[in-house]
Amino acid sequence: MKKIIIFGLSLGFIGGLAGCGSEPTDSANSNTAQTTSQSSQSQASSEGNAQSFKVSVEEAIKAYQEAYPNSDVTSLDLESSLGKYVYKIEGVDDEKEYEMTVNADTKDMSKEREEMLDAEDKNGAKRKEDKLELNKLLSVEKVSALAVEHVGKGEATEWGLDKDLGTTYWEVKVKDGQKETEVKVDAQSGKILESETDDE
Repeated sequence: MKKIIIFGLSLGFIGGLAGCGSEPTDSANSNTAQTTSQSSQSQASSEGNAQSFKVSVEEAIKAYQEAYPNSDVTSLDLESSLGKYVYKIEGVDDEKEYEMTVNADTKDMSKEREEMLDAEDKNGAKRKEDKLELNKLLSVEKVSALAVEHVGKGEATEWGLDKDLGTTYWEVKVKDGQKETEVKVDAQSGKILESETDDE
């Protein structure tokens, strides 16, 4: 019933606009406009739960690599800080470990920490163990969709890129009301590795 009313209202509105225009329109153009309008609305509603950031993961990683060119990324988190999303990126070279943040909307960067590695972590030991695989990395939007689909409903609110047993994975926090689920997704293949739900 709602579809019929919406269809009738849309058709009446489009017909009214056509009558006001200086050029005549035929019903085929009206139907095309209506179909385009409906598909745009459904696309917008299906993307309503997806977070979108002006600065992509690749751009944030590139900013880190420009700041610390001879180091490798060992972890990346995308989380809200004071109402703004920021990437927190950590990395190492053979002697030091680094941390910097990149604003997810403005790309403003801040070097947070730079310190010497412990003796057992120097000379590439920590670098080899913790280096993330960054080739063919799935986007935040893609892993968000996979995690929400796995959970069933909710919204992705935090993301972390990490490594365990040689596998680089995204850990996505999905919130649905009071329920939080952490979903681990293989960062290259998109395979769900595990999930854990916590009712607050």
